Amino acid sequence: MPTPTFPAHFTWGVATAAPQIEGAAFLDGKGESVWDRFARVPGKIHGDANLDVTCDHYHRYASDFALMQELGVKNYRLSLAWPRVIPDGAGTPNPAGLAFYDRLIDAMLAHDIQPWVTMFHWDLPQALEDQGGWRVRSTAAAFGRYADLIVSTYGDRVKNWITLNEMRCFTVLAYGDVIRPPGIIESDQIVHQTYHTALLAHGEGVRAVREHGAPGARVGLTDDAVIPVPIMETAPHIAAAEQAFRELNYRSIDPVFRGEYGALYQQIAGDHGAETEADDFALISQPTDFFGLNIYTGVYVRAGEDGRPETLPFPPSYPTADAPWLRLLPQAMYWGPRLMQSVYGVKQIYITENGAGYDDVPTANGEILDLHRRQYVRQCLGELHRAIADGVPVDGYFCWSFMDNFEWLEGFSKRFGICYTDYATQRRTPKLSAQWYAEVMRTNTLV
Repeated sequence: MPTPTFPAHFTWGVATAAPQIEGAAFLDGKGESVWDRFARVPGKIHGDANLDVTCDHYHRYASDFALMQELGVKNYRLSLAWPRVIPDGAGTPNPAGLAFYDRLIDAMLAHDIQPWVTMFHWDLPQALEDQGGWRVRSTAAAFGRYADLIVSTYGDRVKNWITLNEMRCFTVLAYGDVIRPPGIIESDQIVHQTYHTALLAHGEGVRAVREHGAPGARVGLTDDAVIPVPIMETAPHIAAAEQAFRELNYRSIDPVFRGEYGALYQQIAGDHGAETEADDFALISQPTDFFGLNIYTGVYVRAGEDGRPETLPFPPSYPTADAPWLRLLPQAMYWGPRLMQSVYGVKQIYITENGAGYDDVPTANGEILDLHRRQYVRQCLGELHRAIADGVPVDGYFCWSFMDNFEWLEGFSKRFGICYTDYATQRRTPKLSAQWYAEVMRTNTLV
């Protein structure tokens, strides 16, 4: 068989997030984020790790970009730290923080790397959380002012913007669970309200790009949609997967593309849904230029006897990465984009994250032979190629992550990078997966 080739001008890149790599958590006027506070609660983070230094990218970005360039990286998805730009989230901007991202973006471009900027990747300023966080609409308004500032400041060099990363993770898992800050169990109604506030913030981000972005600037949303994979690719099970896709993602994707909380939302949320105002959905459903999918895993579904989709439980022995939540299901990379197209009619899709977390250990001679990561990512890319061949409009892929970093609750114990980070010396070493991915990017083929 011929080697699978991706479309001409396909976008290849790598991704990271500011709180996971920058460090300098309290340097040069940066404000405290919710993750800075959360990490200081004893026992919350594996090994009581924190974000104070992480990968020290704040001081080492130039050498990191040189390594990216050496690997042939042309596109880099990064995030800006809201509390570095506006320490309290809503007041006076921090000149040192603004200047840092000026230098960062200029250095990236000097290394022939295009920035894809995520406005928010979970690090809410703690001052805003103290005032209600995502429970209150004022946070969306503050985000709008922050978005206006960064697009006005960097829009001459940044052409691709992403408003938010994975709303579910900083709403449902933060206010309806204890695994993301603030880690408080609130009522169902408040959880729905946090989601609504996040949707409003997304709308503010889109508005900011339309008002302040340079000609040709593009904006989209990144979501960690739950991906149903039909147990068999036959009409009844595919129909079940389409129905399940809406039901599993009704809070995020439906209002963005349908401009309302429809019957499905009312059926699921009942009397506990979010309070809305008249113009909310006009803001939330502004047209975007692309949609970003973060895909690591999925769920298997089948058509039940009653005609409804049935989600199947994973058996205990089902294969996982060393991050146990990451069940290895490469077909999700086919069905995620396909369902976005068939259910919502999306015209341009980017895979904004995909990868696998393992307990990588260097060999005696210093190599990191992460064959498991290379194999899983290769299988995922094979499924992505199949989707493109079937006419699904996927135009790019960003590997998570460029380097090992602070992996949220797991601290520094799980490694998702294609470059190994020695946290004692801050030395970066490309893993076997980085050498392989460099060849994929260079040849535009699944080598």
